[in-house]
Amino acid sequence: MRGSFHLCQGDHLLHILGMILRLVVEITKGSKVKYELDKKTGMIKVDRVLYSSVVYPHNYGFIPHTLCEDNDPLDCLVIMQEPVLPGCFLRARALGLMPMIDQGEKDDKIIAVCVDDPEYKHYTDIKDLPPHRLTEIRRFFEDYKKNENKAVAVNEFLPASTAFEAIQYSMDLYAEYVLHTLRP
Repeated sequence: MRGSFHLCQGDHLLHILGMILRLVVEITKGSKVKYELDKKTGMIKVDRVLYSSVVYPHNYGFIPHTLCEDNDPLDCLVIMQEPVLPGCFLRARALGLMPMIDQGEKDDKIIAVCVDDPEYKHYTDIKDLPPHRLTEIRRFFEDYKKNENKAVAVNEFLPASTAFEAIQYSMDLYAEYVLHTLRP
């Protein structure tokens, strides 16, 4: 076995073939435990337990080979029927972008569906989701840090085309970072 496996590195972890993404789950649907990627080890670690009574409404993770202004990979909420264990990869389709400001800093989220879930695999855009589902997602992100006295603002959901632009932009940032990091 060559080297060690790191969830945010490696060849071909991100594919936009027919609009299909491969992403890593950090947080299980229904969990109050906030996990995140430890950048040094490449393993998933416990960040904290949510301070409020809300739970993650869907599986939550990141898109490998992306980088955002907060120096983290691009976040993604994946709608599907079942919870998935942290550290697992799954295939998803981006439906839209949820612009979010977390404590004054941009922290946008991709909203996606699992393409291997028969209930959701036919969805292609954020407008395909029931309005109540979007209300639940918005409310979770507006409330999940309230008991920590941290301000979060969620703006209007944007279409799949905007999500693809955000993914491409974050892939470009990642490529630029890797290019500059590897140069002597």
